Amino acid sequence: MEGGNGNDPCESSVLQKDIYQGIDDDVKLNSKDQRDALADEPKCVICGRYGEYVCDETDDDICSLECKQAILLRVANSLPVCSSSTQRLPATDECFYVRDSVDRSGSPSLTCDQAELLRNKLEIHVKGGVIPAPVLAFSSCGLPQKLLQNIETAGYVMPTPVQMQVIPAALDGQSLLVSADTGSGKTASFLIPIISLCAKLYPNNNSNIRKPLAVVLTPTRELGIQVEDQAKLLGKGLPFKTALVVGGDPIARQLYRIQQGVELIIGTPGRLIDILTKQDIELTDVKIFGLDEVDCMLQRGFWDQVMQIFRALSQPQLLMYSATISQDVEKIASCMATDIVTASIGKPSRPSRAVKQLAIWVESKQKKQKLFDILRSKHFRPPAVVYVGSRAGADLLSDAITATTGIKALSIHGTKSMKERREIMRMFLVGEVSVVVSTGILGRGIDLLAVRQVIVFDMPNSIKEYVHQIGRASRLGEEGNAIVFVNDEDKKLIPEFVDILKSSGAIIPRELGNSRYNVVSLPSGKNFKKRKYGG
Repeated sequence: MEGGNGNDPCESSVLQKDIYQGIDDDVKLNSKDQRDALADEPKCVICGRYGEYVCDETDDDICSLECKQAILLRVANSLPVCSSSTQRLPATDECFYVRDSVDRSGSPSLTCDQAELLRNKLEIHVKGGVIPAPVLAFSSCGLPQKLLQNIETAGYVMPTPVQMQVIPAALDGQSLLVSADTGSGKTASFLIPIISLCAKLYPNNNSNIRKPLAVVLTPTRELGIQVEDQAKLLGKGLPFKTALVVGGDPIARQLYRIQQGVELIIGTPGRLIDILTKQDIELTDVKIFGLDEVDCMLQRGFWDQVMQIFRALSQPQLLMYSATISQDVEKIASCMATDIVTASIGKPSRPSRAVKQLAIWVESKQKKQKLFDILRSKHFRPPAVVYVGSRAGADLLSDAITATTGIKALSIHGTKSMKERREIMRMFLVGEVSVVVSTGILGRGIDLLAVRQVIVFDMPNSIKEYVHQIGRASRLGEEGNAIVFVNDEDKKLIPEFVDILKSSGAIIPRELGNSRYNVVSLPSGKNFKKRKYGG
């Protein structure tokens, strides 16, 4: 939703950052908060008040988030939107207003056809079972009132597309395999159902009977910390406690936390197994088992550990998420839960459309100088993350950036202690450090809130990892950019990389298009060179 005059084209995604984050205090939540329109000003198509904003989906003038909800409901109902001459309607007219105060049982329900229309509009794709219709408001989900307040405090005024579809399905107890863009609100979409379940099962906060009700596994310590931080924010004031179980922190303290009674355990697989094998921790009451970055968890060295933990549970509901999900992951997930529902939002395993990609062909010996030139230019947008392929490379490059450009840079990777990594991230996020040079440790799931620029110095080992890395430049639809260095040393990725750039509408450097490694594999198994660019 943008400030507008009714004539500006909408170039944003389905819901803009104002809608998602609610950081602009001037955005009107309800139509009653908006003033009357002057004679020469645009009018809200719903209530006739001052049309201060433009609805991204329809280009119609609207006065508030309340009227935007009404617009979205009309899209679902396939009703024509009235002209701007519509007279103001009374607030009691239920045909035009979706009220935040209604609970799930009293909210307007969508028919199957209406739900499908809305899914098509928002690029929501579901398969594998009966799944509830998307919701247009958190208040339509039957959540505890305190949780609704916490959601608003966290900045979510309206659900993002993934939250619209996934939250009601998870609340219905369905096992889910979910694919959505990086920064699209996936974490909240599994935490909200978990917190709601815990609050309802343990309403009296009786520590004598509290056992873990949910387990969420992440591939890295940093992601686990982030998930717990968001869980604490959303669960504040509710009968809901968490335990963070990751390497790098004393195991005794983590164990004590669990023994004191928690609802949610968040951790990395290895550390949780250490605790389970050495101590008697009961997981018999666990109702939900979550896997964040599931493709990483099921395809790397985590597989055996994940399954060892899964077998210790008693047929829990599965919630599995990632921005990139392969067919192999789908097969594994279907073996873990026979009734699993797959939901994807947007184009699966593709970069977020909010991230503008700039590929630069640069030979390895010239990479450092090219990076220094960018950091000295007007194109540098701090704070920025630079991704490299090795731990030693991260240390050397961060030192070189500081020495050559005067820009403060630090490195982060797996061999640094947990204390060091936390301090580096603190300095980066508060603006004391302009550049962090990282291995893939910051490539998955991490919300780097202020980051709008990523520089891929060394291409990763797979296009999936590339999608995750450049996704750090955008959160909840905010526009960012990714600068990518590429040359023939990345030959294994070049065909897929060209395809990614094409599908995103990005410019393909002549050297990349003409590369001898830019070939397409046909079913026969033979390789044929693509047509040369500009030839």
